[in-house]
Amino acid sequence: MMKQALLLAATTTATLLAPCSAYYLPGVNPQSFIEGQPVKLKVNKMTSTKTLMPLDYYFLPFCAPEAGPELDNENLGEFLAGDRIESSPYLLYMKKDMYCEQVCINNLGRGEQKGVQPNKVVKAIRRQYHNNWIVDNLPSAHKVEDDMESATRYWHGFPLGFVADDKKAYIHNHVNLEIMYHPVEHETDSYRVVRFTVEPFSIKHDYELSVSEADKVKSDNMLPRIATISNPIASCVPGSQRHTSYEMVTGIGRQPQ
Repeated sequence: MMKQALLLAATTTATLLAPCSAYYLPGVNPQSFIEGQPVKLKVNKMTSTKTLMPLDYYFLPFCAPEAGPELDNENLGEFLAGDRIESSPYLLYMKKDMYCEQVCINNLGRGEQKGVQPNKVVKAIRRQYHNNWIVDNLPSAHKVEDDMESATRYWHGFPLGFVADDKKAYIHNHVNLEIMYHPVEHETDSYRVVRFTVEPFSIKHDYELSVSEADKVKSDNMLPRIATISNPIASCVPGSQRHTSYEMVTGIGRQPQ
């Protein structure tokens, strides 16, 4: 694991045209969005299948909003469930695709060395902690392809990272966010989120910090560009309108972060 990591995100939206039914929890009202309207992505405490001890999301050096994270619980049930829901720096917009957005560069601590106490990010990965993100009260899920059964399975949340064959821990520093929505009946040009999935990747980037003020200016639907990547994957080439795929990440010469 590298000492510093560039964290990136891409967002894709998909329409669900088939009829569907849903239920809503007490105190949670469905929210309608118009095209281009901001959609909040919030973060919850991290959980592990290996330990019963949850971790506050910002206990680890993750990207945070410029003004700092704020509690963002929406109903009493979330407090009673022990959830700690906070704001995040991720920007999403209804029906707007975004490609390889740079979120931040953070120091993840020293790399793994024999005989040296691992840092808290490495410990969390080895203890199989999962991130639990939320969009419009829907918890995130991640897809797992089962080649043996030719099936796709969905799991709650998504893993912070993984331990590779070389026995080292690597962090997921790049995520594809897929927001599925459907038109709202009896409302003109309104949409509701019906599914939220995250596809995480670990990609080692070689980069230089951006020094041009023009690179740091926010556009209407993009985060500021904070670094110039010298070895971008195909989806991160300037001007590209492709989402990151497994083939890009595992291509010749690519390594995890």
